[in-house]
Amino acid sequence: MTAYATDPFADWLRLREPADADARSGELVDLLRARLTATGTAAGAGGSGMPTTAAGGPGTATGGAAGLSPAGEGGPGMLVAGAGSVTPLRGDRPWVVHDLGSGTGSMLRWLAPLLPGPQRWVLHDRDPGLLDRAGAAVPVAADGSPVEVTTRQGDLTRLTAADLADADLVTASALLDMFSAEEITRVVAACAGVGCPSLFVLSVVGRVVFDPADPLDAEIAAAFDAHQRRTVDGRDLLGPDAAAATVAEFGRHGMPVTVRPSPWRLGPDRAALLVEWFDGWLDAAVAQRPELADRSAGYARWRREEARAGRLTVTVGHDDLLAGVE
Repeated sequence: MTAYATDPFADWLRLREPADADARSGELVDLLRARLTATGTAAGAGGSGMPTTAAGGPGTATGGAAGLSPAGEGGPGMLVAGAGSVTPLRGDRPWVVHDLGSGTGSMLRWLAPLLPGPQRWVLHDRDPGLLDRAGAAVPVAADGSPVEVTTRQGDLTRLTAADLADADLVTASALLDMFSAEEITRVVAACAGVGCPSLFVLSVVGRVVFDPADPLDAEIAAAFDAHQRRTVDGRDLLGPDAAAATVAEFGRHGMPVTVRPSPWRLGPDRAALLVEWFDGWLDAAVAQRPELADRSAGYARWRREEARAGRLTVTVGHDDLLAGVE
């Protein structure tokens, strides 16, 4: 389809989608929904009511990201005003949601049916093959309103506030841990420059608990975390430190952040996902510390046998965060 490794990754996204949906924080969605419905619907009952940053403040840089179309189709979007102010009435425009690193659209399929009113989702990803798949099954909103989907291919790390100018909400799932500190700074600045809420979910935080436990668990987990923090093409990835770094960045822009845990709980009912996750987790650890290969061979066989027999459960820690909603 493309030069990207679309098919294997798309298969992985499909396998994990039900576990992702179960893990994401419903409490943060309730907070977001309350903000949206309290300040009027997209059909004209009021403005979005989202807090905005001060005009000319950090993150208001203009100019499109490399390879991305300019934002703002359908109108000028949200206006930047004084801190704590609200945006103008939206008329009959739908809520506009920009989903970063959308993959095959799992965030769209999970969140759109939980929010009321017409919606327009803008899906951002660098893989055109994944974007092609994302529009294949478009849900409807919680009240039956239509959901429109458009896609944009490009480098997420180069997004600016101008690219998100029409956003009422920015979302991302399982993305932050693949960014460097500099990239987190840029993404948060773009979101803060628009002033709308941001819902970033399923960021790994370095917590993995096996039942039954094994003495080798902690050593392999530490190697995996080190692999998540590796340097790639000159970029020092944050891995399990990304969620905390993102919270700190939003704080520097004066935006409140609510954090909730969103662990995967993998057991006999998700044995295929458990084995696939375990293989990737162990492979990454061994890539980081090759000397673990021989020592972990028996461990790996035992873990796979236990998983397939329904005798293994694993809790994989993630954090969800909602910025811009008090």
